[in-house]
Amino acid sequence: MKAVRVVGYHQPMELTEIDKPEVSGPLDVIVRIGGAGVCRTDLHVLEGQWEAKSQVALPYTIGHENAGWVEEIGSAVTNVAVGDKVILHPLITCGLCRACRAGDDVHCENQQFPGIDTDGGYAEYLKTTARSVVRLDDSLEPADVAALADAGLTAYHAAAKVARDTRPGQTCVVIGAGGLGHIGIQVLSAISGVTIVVVDRNPDAVALAVEVGANHGIVADGTHVEKILEMTGGHGAEAVLDFVGEGGATAEGVAMLRRAGSYYVVGYGENIDVPTIDIISTEINFIGNLVGSYNDLGELMVLAAQGKVKLHTSTYPLADFATALADLDAGKVRGRAILIP
Repeated sequence: MKAVRVVGYHQPMELTEIDKPEVSGPLDVIVRIGGAGVCRTDLHVLEGQWEAKSQVALPYTIGHENAGWVEEIGSAVTNVAVGDKVILHPLITCGLCRACRAGDDVHCENQQFPGIDTDGGYAEYLKTTARSVVRLDDSLEPADVAALADAGLTAYHAAAKVARDTRPGQTCVVIGAGGLGHIGIQVLSAISGVTIVVVDRNPDAVALAVEVGANHGIVADGTHVEKILEMTGGHGAEAVLDFVGEGGATAEGVAMLRRAGSYYVVGYGENIDVPTIDIISTEINFIGNLVGSYNDLGELMVLAAQGKVKLHTSTYPLADFATALADLDAGKVRGRAILIP
């Protein structure tokens, strides 16, 4: 089969022929890839940022946002059948450790991460397990939802926390209306009663955010913190959901926060610098957010099937992987880029 392989860091990947994966265990699932999302993490992999953490042996196949059709299954697989359309949770998990048994499988002690530390989906086929495949509704196509497997799942995981922790009529400020942010806005609009206020430097992104569900949009022009405080009677928002996490966003986000409010961190790149006396005297909370669980992905696919979460995509043939990555790096991709084998 054809696959895009990382052959060395700081050098171009190669499209080559490798053996098709085979079923070797009772819970194995072989998926024919219908769409593989191109993520900025893929650029970081090529830059060597994941080398020490993943310790993956080169060469290997990149790609961690995947959807397609079930090609083969192991003898004990009962949740999907050959031919089913599926989206893949980004992790392969054991199901036996404490985290998995608690439904918190994103913290599985024995996980594998296709596209990061084992072969991923920039290929015609991918091997995963029954624990990682979510059957898609007939109305959904793999190429249209593949990027929801990571970008969408991360946004859903954080937005669902906000929904659980807030009450109708309270305010959530969303910092950043880009690839993840516009999904988070749709999720909040679908499952919570908060007033959604979006802040972004890009006026077009703010306009799109209002189109997809935000109640208010504010361009980050230096007066946005003051505007948030005015909108909330000087108190600040009960929740701030930060998809940026750099460039001064964290200091501004904390300044927008109400006493006893919660700051949900998704984007990263800078440190949060808050005096501990301010944290305890106002009882504000800082909550980290990684990718979501298998159950989160199932819930997100329900919203997608209901038409409540939509993702704009740009498709590229698998052979044009280099163009897709270059376009992403240059900021030319609107929404998410998807490779089609």
